[in-house]
Order: sequence, then structure tokens, then C-alpha cells
Amino acid sequence: MAKTLRTGIGYDAHRLVKNRPLYLGGIKIPHTHGLLGHSDADVILHAIVDALLGAAGLPDIGNYFSNKDPRWKNVSSLIFLKEVARIYGKQKIKIQNIDCVLLSEAPKIAPFIGKMKTAVAQALKIKESDIGIKASTNEGMGFVGKREGMAATAVALVQY
Repeated sequence: MAKTLRTGIGYDAHRLVKNRPLYLGGIKIPHTHGLLGHSDADVILHAIVDALLGAAGLPDIGNYFSNKDPRWKNVSSLIFLKEVARIYGKQKIKIQNIDCVLLSEAPKIAPFIGKMKTAVAQALKIKESDIGIKASTNEGMGFVGKREGMAATAVALVQY
């Protein structure tokens, strides 16, 4: 039987605020500010979750993990990835690869990418080599460039 390949695209953005920890790619990153959100506001994981949900033709992250639901208050977004892995297992969908770009002026994430890939791979039960995580600045432009927030975009390729 022929296999079907599908792609999904995800995007997320959150405001930076003082007195909140910064979580990116499932790990805590030392920084002066954190991202404001109902959960841990991990823009990398939120973008990946939406890319995976989109590739499967499913509703977006808000349908599964509403910011009005107290169960998700301050939780790790790794829980969201694990739920997507459960859904994928049930539907027999295989993740081929994921690629994500963080848009941020600071901090530099290069020293943390290995740990991020490990966290994502473990949550989704896939190989680290099937995950790309990188960052780019906005060259001082827009809310990212003014250090008011961060954004991430992700793409996922899956096989049915």
C-alpha cells in the first residue's frame, strides 16, 4: 500500500515579561525575561504542536489545550507534545521530520539546541536527527526586534 505524506505549518508568538521563567524547546533557558502565556508559553513547542496537528488535519492547539482551562495553567508544553504523540500513535501517523525557527533577538539558543532536540524527541518518541531547531533575529524590526516578544514557526512532514 502506498504511503501518504502530509505537511503542516505552525506559528506562535508570546510577549516577553519580567519575573517569569523562559522555556524554549522544552527546557528552561537563563534570561532576564520569560514569555507570558497560560501554560509555560514555549513558542517553539507551540509552533511544533500546531504543525503536527495541521499535518494530521486536526484542529489547532487551542482546541486541545485552551487558555481558559485551568488544567493547563503554567504547565510544561511538553505535555502538549506527548498528547500529540498519543494521537499520532492511535491514528498510526509517523513523523518524518520537524523543522522550527525561533525569532528572537536574545538570548542566543545555540548552546541549548541539543537539549531542546532531546526534550522534543523524547516527548514525541522520535529520533533527534529528525528534528531541526534554529534561531534568527528580526534585525531590530517589529515586536521581536524591539525585544517585546518572541515568535516561532515550524513545519512537520508526516506519513500515513
